[in-house]
Amino acid sequence: QVQLVESGGGLVQAGGSLRLSCAASGDTFSCYAMGWVRQAPGKERDFVAGISATGHNTYHADSVKGRFTISRDNAKNTVTLQMINLKAEDTAVYYCAAVHYVGRLVRDRPAEYDYWGQGTPVTVSS
Repeated sequence: QVQLVESGGGLVQAGGSLRLSCAASGDTFSCYAMGWVRQAPGKERDFVAGISATGHNTYHADSVKGRFTISRDNAKNTVTLQMINLKAEDTAVYYCAAVHYVGRLVRDRPAEYDYWGQGTPVTVSS
């Protein structure tokens, strides 16, 4: 199994940028599809972005398309979420998630993921 540790969250003004990172350990990282999921207070988990095991395919939710970019470095066992033009509605705890899957598809539902990090909070002030 894989262990995930997120970093990079914080407080930022609307219009600002943040870069979230997730470091994976414990198993062969390139065998896992990865995703970022967020949860705002009082709301359900919301899938933000996903990337296939090889990194060739990505998915971004409509709410973040054009502003967030997911990427991965299989040599460094990391997945990154670059966020620009942040909005107040992006405020949430952001979780890195993994599922053992080497296919080309991107997993785009939180329920498909088996492993989760502890989350990193992002607060966007308006």
